[in-house]
This record gives sequence, C-alpha cells and structure tokens, in this order.
Amino acid sequence: MDRDTVIQKTVTFVKDELFLAEGGHDWWHVYRVWKLARQIARREEVDLFVVEMGALLHDIADSKFHNGDETIGPRKAREFLVSLGVEKEVISHVEKIIAHISFKGAAHRQEFRSAELDVVQDADRLDAIGAIGIARTFNYGGHKGRSIYDPGIPPVQEMTKETYKKNTSPTINHFYEKLLLLKDRMNTRTGKEMAMERHRFMEQYLDRFYAEWEGTE
Repeated sequence: MDRDTVIQKTVTFVKDELFLAEGGHDWWHVYRVWKLARQIARREEVDLFVVEMGALLHDIADSKFHNGDETIGPRKAREFLVSLGVEKEVISHVEKIIAHISFKGAAHRQEFRSAELDVVQDADRLDAIGAIGIARTFNYGGHKGRSIYDPGIPPVQEMTKETYKKNTSPTINHFYEKLLLLKDRMNTRTGKEMAMERHRFMEQYLDRFYAEWEGTE
C-alpha cells in the first residue's frame, strides 16, 4: 500500500475513533497538530511519513481518558498500522512518539528523543498554547468540573509525573503548571519561533483575566 493511501486511511480511522472525544482532544486537535507538524517538518531533516503518522495517531487513546493507562495509545496505533502492512521500523518509531510526546509535569525527564518526535511534540505543544490553547484549557477544565480560578489555591510549579496526573487544581493554575512552560521546551527552531507569539498572547490574556477578576480594568 502506498504511503498516501496509508495517510488517508489513517485520517478516516482517527476521525472514527475520536468521533465523540472531548473537544480539546478530538479530530480537530489532531488535524491542527498534523498541519503544524507538516509545516515544521519542511524546515527540518526528518522522515515526513513518520512525522505525519505520529501526528495523526498521537492522541488516538489519550491516557487522561483511559484511567491513566499509557499503553493503550501505542497498542492501538500498532494494531492499526500492522493491519495496513506498514514497515516494522515505522511502526516502532510511531509507537515511541505516542508514548513520549506528552507533557508529564515540569519535573519529569523525557527518556526517548528523535528528530521526528521533536517535530510532532512541537506541533502538539503549539496547539496547547495561544488562543487555541486557552480555549482547549477551559474546555477540558469544564469537562472535568474544575473551578475557573481560586486565589487560595496556588499553582504547583515542579510536579512529578504522578503528581501531575492526579492534579485537580483550578484551570488558571494550568497556565503556570504547563502552558507558560512550553515556550522554553520547544525542540525545533521553527517551533520556538511560532511559540513566542502564542506565549505573549497568553500573558496578555492572563493580565486581562486578573484585571477583570478584580474589577480593575
């Protein structure tokens, strides 16, 4: 099966799998990450097919929606890619991208790296910041029934992987516990450049948020 056909079949598969997904982790999130990854990949020396497959399948079974089980996503991706006859080396690489792409707390240290993971991870992180990132953050907070903001609950900056997974703090705290940290954790030059403006937008948003919260705007 040629690679263009594999990509199209993967698009259909992901759309079907994420049909009822939470709005911040649905097909349209995957679509944006896919397009961003392609954009970044044009300026990097990477295997574009691995990048595209990693981007399309990176959230096929996010552990947040599967009781924290991080094995489901890589396994579902492997089973699907095997069914299409994709090369073993590509399947293994895509599995590793899925397993290692997510932010798991500021204190967590990533164990696997590759140029292709760098690209897909940057694309995923870009979709977590800026205007889209703000929308996704509040959508997920509402989905989990979290408060918007509580001045009495400060953010926790250096969370371990387990602490991060169990965190239930107000949505505004998430900016300090993850979103504002991503600018300095981008991998590629293109990703870093794109993150700057999205980061500034979030800072401006927070300034406005606190002014409106206190009625001082």
